[in-house]
Amino acid sequence: MDRKLNLNRAETFSFVNPWIRYFLFFFSFLFWVFSLLIVAIGVYAKVQKATDTVRDTFLIDPAVILIVVGVVMFFITFCGCIGALRENIRLLKTFSFSLTLVFLTQLAIAILGFFYSDQTRDALGKFVKKAIVHYRDDLDLQNLMDYIQKEFKCCGWNNYTDWSWNLYFNCTHENPSSERCAVPFSCCTPVPGEAVINTMCGFGAQTQNYLEANKSIYPVGCADRAVMWIESHLLLVGALALGLALPQLHAFVHPASVDSSRLPSLELKLDWNRPKYS
Repeated sequence: MDRKLNLNRAETFSFVNPWIRYFLFFFSFLFWVFSLLIVAIGVYAKVQKATDTVRDTFLIDPAVILIVVGVVMFFITFCGCIGALRENIRLLKTFSFSLTLVFLTQLAIAILGFFYSDQTRDALGKFVKKAIVHYRDDLDLQNLMDYIQKEFKCCGWNNYTDWSWNLYFNCTHENPSSERCAVPFSCCTPVPGEAVINTMCGFGAQTQNYLEANKSIYPVGCADRAVMWIESHLLLVGALALGLALPQLHAFVHPASVDSSRLPSLELKLDWNRPKYS
């Protein structure tokens, strides 16, 4: 009877460090909730769009990107959350493997971006060109381009004439649009004391030369501005990269700790299950 009672206790007892277990659970649960929030924002943005998404912009649609990132985060953090709570080694290993895969993917992208900077710039240029072409078709892309141009004080990808890629801003004589040869208001330099934004401030900007355009808009392209910003904020970029990497490495180490800490309890179970002869 006593032996049976002790055997039951051994089967339910675990030597898993509670600090490791509950920290991993809290960490995973926090990001699990965050992933649900990201998915909710993405779905809301997708539903609330006034126009249908153009097929060519589907992969660069910010709402779609949010949904995909949120779903991936949900799967990974769900494995970590339930795996830590239930001490499920299979889920913890899935969690650890997924984090390792994400971390290695980010590392590969960073390395490729560093060694193949010209190709990276061309790829980003294609993304921005699509955003410019569909500027009026997708409200999310419009807001994204306006934000980038305001923050980096730039216009277009190479320069302000890139806005001729857009159907409405195209600067050919055949274009009947009232915005012909214009650039978005986000390209305009702010006027001191102006309370209301002049959305027509960029009209006719593409017909001006660089020096003339420099008086009213940002003539420099966002490609050059982005490179200048990265070069002048290398410490910040490095700190952000380290800040993204550390939680992933930390979460990767903890499932292994939980896994190894279960070994004594498994050995104890085996020991209790061995037949003992008097």
